Amino acid sequence: MSKPPQDALPTVNARIHPSGALDILSRDEVARLRDASTGMHDLLRRCALAVLTTGSVSDDPRAAQAQYADFDIQVHQQDRGLRIDLANAPAMAFVDGEIIRGVAELLFAVVRDLAFTAIELGEACGRDLNTSAGITDGVFDLLRNARILQPTDPRLVVCWGGHSISRDEYIYTKQVGYELGLRGLDICTGCGPGAMKGPMKGANIAHAKQRREHPRYIGVTEPGIIAAESPNPIVNHLVILPDIEKRLEAFVRIGHGIIVFPGGVGTAEEILYLLGILLREENAGLQFPLIFTGPTASAAYFEQIDRFLRLTLGEAATSRYEIIIADPAAVARRMTAGIRKVREQRIAQKDSFFFNWSIDIPLEFQQPFRPTHEAMAALDLHKGRKPHDLAADLRRAFSGIVAGNVKEDGMRRIDAHGPFEIHGDPEMMQSLDALLRAFVEQRRMKIDGDYHPCYRVVA
Repeated sequence: MSKPPQDALPTVNARIHPSGALDILSRDEVARLRDASTGMHDLLRRCALAVLTTGSVSDDPRAAQAQYADFDIQVHQQDRGLRIDLANAPAMAFVDGEIIRGVAELLFAVVRDLAFTAIELGEACGRDLNTSAGITDGVFDLLRNARILQPTDPRLVVCWGGHSISRDEYIYTKQVGYELGLRGLDICTGCGPGAMKGPMKGANIAHAKQRREHPRYIGVTEPGIIAAESPNPIVNHLVILPDIEKRLEAFVRIGHGIIVFPGGVGTAEEILYLLGILLREENAGLQFPLIFTGPTASAAYFEQIDRFLRLTLGEAATSRYEIIIADPAAVARRMTAGIRKVREQRIAQKDSFFFNWSIDIPLEFQQPFRPTHEAMAALDLHKGRKPHDLAADLRRAFSGIVAGNVKEDGMRRIDAHGPFEIHGDPEMMQSLDALLRAFVEQRRMKIDGDYHPCYRVVA
């Protein structure tokens, strides 16, 4: 390792031979990963840099790119398997010249998932990704290829929440994770910091105390998010879905229950996605425990979320979730009881434990939304619509704000054309604006620095 300039971060050049965690890739897959003309190599480079800076607390996707501007990754096919060459890689991923094992596993997952997506879900794949069934099959195949699907008893709890939360809220997420871990439950999150790290950290301690073998800490992400939210060090199963809609479907298909901690626009997007699905008549009898929880200081946060959901989606939405404040053990007990009912229903309906085929997810929740200024302004946010239809467009509104906040493509659009405009029913827009202002005041939009809104709410 050469001595870096005084103002540069230390880097390492390394050669890695994946073993066990990454299947052999075909020459076509390797060629696609190396192809600079399609943007695939740049995508590989950005995702690889994210996992090599695992544990970073920055939520600026441009920061790591600027700090490690000379970083590069090359994947080579050899007769005896793969070789990955890293040039000017972050030294924080290495100990005495050897890459940290957990970081190496995450790096192999990046190569695996991007290669699979390029071939199996690409334009020439032959799949019908314009149908609901075709998209679900694609999500299933990607999760199976990543070895996420395992035929064990239901025990996977999905935890949603913000990457920018208070210290009290973070400690609370650990306490809830600890109670879940004591009861033998595994954790799945968006894999980043904050409310995505805390439950895994708490469960990790509980699993150790219970001498639990092979606990699972699953991180589910997508290329636009991973650069802004590097995986936390607890993640031991990483899977990268091609877009936010398939990521959200993956959460719902593999999870047996969901806990929502305080968060910002990304968390609101997730809530609206799930409630929009659960409010459909086709899913009326579906067992799916959903709990909102946080410490005492977060009670007002959930009261505001609850008011917004009642105003937009109606009172029926409140029957699909419960709010528990400042009681981690009660959260774990309720979730355990809920998952027990999930198990009973899956057995009765002859549905698998590892992938929920029974839940009905309509195409409007699956089709990728590209948040342009025109698309954001055209969202139909007015009363009188069916709750699940309104939830779909509200979800898109929050998704666009997420893109403008932390995704490079969205940030470039904001830089070029100014804030997104969100139009709708005056009362609804007033409530939306109040909710977003609260997120800003509570510093839920950004970890570091001042937040400059990427949106403007227009009544």
